[in-house]
Amino acid sequence: MDDAFPTLGILGGGQLGKMMAAEAVRMGVDVRLLSPKKAGPMQAYADARTADWTDPQVLQDFTEGCDVVTVESEWAPAAEAAEGLPETTALRPSPDTLDVIKDKGVQKQRLAAAGCSVPDFACCHTIQDAVDAADQFGYPVVLKQYRGSYDGYGNATVADADELRENWPSLAADDGLMVEAFADFERELAVQVARRPGGEQVVYPVAYTEQRDHRCHAVEVPAQISDAVRRRAQALAQKSVDVVDGIGLIAVELFEMPDGSVLVNELAPRPHNTGHYSIEGCATSQFENHVRAILDWPLGSPTLRASHAIMVNVLGQRTGSPPSTEGLEEALSVDGAAVHIYGKPDVRDGRKMGHVTVIGEDRDDIRSRAENAAAAIRL
Repeated sequence: MDDAFPTLGILGGGQLGKMMAAEAVRMGVDVRLLSPKKAGPMQAYADARTADWTDPQVLQDFTEGCDVVTVESEWAPAAEAAEGLPETTALRPSPDTLDVIKDKGVQKQRLAAAGCSVPDFACCHTIQDAVDAADQFGYPVVLKQYRGSYDGYGNATVADADELRENWPSLAADDGLMVEAFADFERELAVQVARRPGGEQVVYPVAYTEQRDHRCHAVEVPAQISDAVRRRAQALAQKSVDVVDGIGLIAVELFEMPDGSVLVNELAPRPHNTGHYSIEGCATSQFENHVRAILDWPLGSPTLRASHAIMVNVLGQRTGSPPSTEGLEEALSVDGAAVHIYGKPDVRDGRKMGHVTVIGEDRDDIRSRAENAAAAIRL
């Protein structure tokens, strides 16, 4: 890479791509985005393209002139894009890393083989394999679709063999599904790790993630955990990222167990909803450090700007389009509330449409303000 400002290509045009692009543009990086369908969040940028990203010519035209190409989602056609890249263009994270992470079975096998603590699991090709695994683990168990699941979709917690058989057809692919022992956890945690190609990395504070209806409702940072649990969580997150050779920002979702041990739930090879608090909450946001890491630039400090940061998601409350600004002025009147609206053209019940972050010294006070601001917005 010469002394000219680089060009960054982002495969994806949702809110993660939008927020990556915002940080890149702020640092003088030229940005282009590609989505297979018109995506509202990316439309704020001049070089936002909508085309069939499975077409080799489309990918070649998009990546030509890019110094680095990255992905908004592990489902983007990274391997296809990599086939036509010149030697001067890097794809980060690599297709190998994405292939490991996007298949939940392969991901768990890789982590377990490297000695990372994970819940007991089995990759099951047939229903009988799954029933046998569930009998071994003891009910309830969690059934996980190997590929394509997100925000609670693609998983099912089952209490007996009848429920397992009932859910198998909707979750199993030709190669089956994963059965995982139910983790009766104390709380769910998340840690973001930014890692450069040479292995240098920084680790963000441990976040507590509050789930409602299988979706992240709120994130509190730092998590109210012991120093020992914090150290275990951060060390396990960093080890997990090393195991998959992650480059960029990798999010690690974790379970804190009642005995103080920590298990890896899942990895995401990109900035993540549980790290959105870092935009206002940290000296360097997860999005900025993702851009720095994939460009192999020095990483910024992930330290908190205040004692506490609270992020609350803004979810769709109806199905239709376009979104409205109802309640936005009320939310903006909440002292200290940073309101992010993603610009999605269609509202769906439960869809992530934005988020609100508040930082400060009194956890209870800023949690209340963040909740009030998020609840006011009725898109």
